Amino acid sequence: MVDRTSIFGAAEADGIVRCDACPVLCRIRPGRAGACHRYANEDGRLVRTDPLVLLTQTDQPLVPFLEAAEDWDGGIVPPQTFVTAIGAGTTYPDYKPAPFIVSSRHAGVDTVTVVTEGIFSYCGLKAKIDTDRHLGPEAARVMHEGEQIGHVTTAEYGSQMLSIGGVRHLTGGSKREGNVTCAAMLALCAKQAIEVEIEGGSKLVLQAGAAPIVNGVPETRMRVGCGSAAVGIFAQQWQGHVDEVIVVDDHITGVLTEHQAGKCLNMRASGIRVRGRRSTPGRYFQVAHPGSGWGGTDITDPLSLIESIDPKLAWPGLRLLLTSTTGEDSLYVELDEALRPVPAQAPAAVAASVARIGENCEPALTSILFMAGAGGSLRAGVTDNPILLTRAVQRGEVRVTMGGAPCYLYPGGGITIMADILRLPDKAFGYVPTPALVAPLEFTLRADLYAAMGGHVDQAMSLATLLEQHGDSAVRGEWLRENPWPSPQG
Repeated sequence: MVDRTSIFGAAEADGIVRCDACPVLCRIRPGRAGACHRYANEDGRLVRTDPLVLLTQTDQPLVPFLEAAEDWDGGIVPPQTFVTAIGAGTTYPDYKPAPFIVSSRHAGVDTVTVVTEGIFSYCGLKAKIDTDRHLGPEAARVMHEGEQIGHVTTAEYGSQMLSIGGVRHLTGGSKREGNVTCAAMLALCAKQAIEVEIEGGSKLVLQAGAAPIVNGVPETRMRVGCGSAAVGIFAQQWQGHVDEVIVVDDHITGVLTEHQAGKCLNMRASGIRVRGRRSTPGRYFQVAHPGSGWGGTDITDPLSLIESIDPKLAWPGLRLLLTSTTGEDSLYVELDEALRPVPAQAPAAVAASVARIGENCEPALTSILFMAGAGGSLRAGVTDNPILLTRAVQRGEVRVTMGGAPCYLYPGGGITIMADILRLPDKAFGYVPTPALVAPLEFTLRADLYAAMGGHVDQAMSLATLLEQHGDSAVRGEWLRENPWPSPQG
């Protein structure tokens, strides 16, 4: 147990302590933990079971960070220390100040970092899945353990996107739907794997930072581009080695000699016409149905794409390459005397061009992004006039982080943020059985701005004091190098 007694938590008969760190209000017997396992009853005291997490940056420039370092004597510079909200506790029932309000000095500027764990009912995950495979129809339900936990959203360039969680699944359906959704989100935020099934589509295994597994097969490549883009990239490399190239893609299939790239290279028209709806020269939509075949289509025989071959334009011996947008599937054929495509051994230069497509494909990964609205009552833990915090965040005067990880701030009203969970420390998330996720949140700003917005200045403690009081029980971790240091803005 972490030796950090809450001033909240009412003592009841028989040594029971009522935890009011969330709306569930667990009554915890001695030696037991609450439903979330984040708070426990230790000898009649409500204590936090998880340690506070401190991150240190040891390879910083020679600039002292602790406020006492203005009197630096030239000795070893203390490492920069950032107090994350992981293990800090919440502001619930929200009239009280944040668990830690830390004053420090950075690069000669007095700063304040307000640290709290937010209880988020309004939160969800965006899963970016790098694959050309058809995962399911747009808006199809994403199922886990028999419950809907999300839906398929718009496909982006080389990636299929899922929306998981959200308040309607957490609280708007059955109790089981909310609990299953919460557990699935917590597992993904803990960087663990879960299996989901898309109605009318595929079964997936998703894990942040790992290749997606689609219908039992791990994906390896993210496409180099759509079929039209592949033609534009490799047209010059194909010139002189093939007479025609068809790059099969569920969205935009490219045909080299019709494409503007082929015309700029003065390539002779092949007379080969593919199925589908012709968009602009050399670019075809809807050549097949979506699927797990070539280029995200349901095609397993690429020659079935050929609608016609014009004998006025085509010729015997015409060299045709058909390839997917990842280069994983390819076929080289030559036209015989009857202008029928006959599979042949691909010349070395053609095989090299297909390998080059694969070389330009990035590894297939699953990315999990946590998204939440942080405009709720936790703001009262920062200031007694929350709108001033909201406006300061929107003006860019406040650095918002989650466990030290940078957050993207959505435009418009409120504080709507998104963060890559791989940039947060491990074990950064928790839950409460309302159900809702618990996530770390830090606000860093100049001390004078904090005072001006009516911040809880009298509750602030220096970083040195915090380290003295909680340093022994805290967990120390190394700062993630790709994360910018949360220095104050404005």
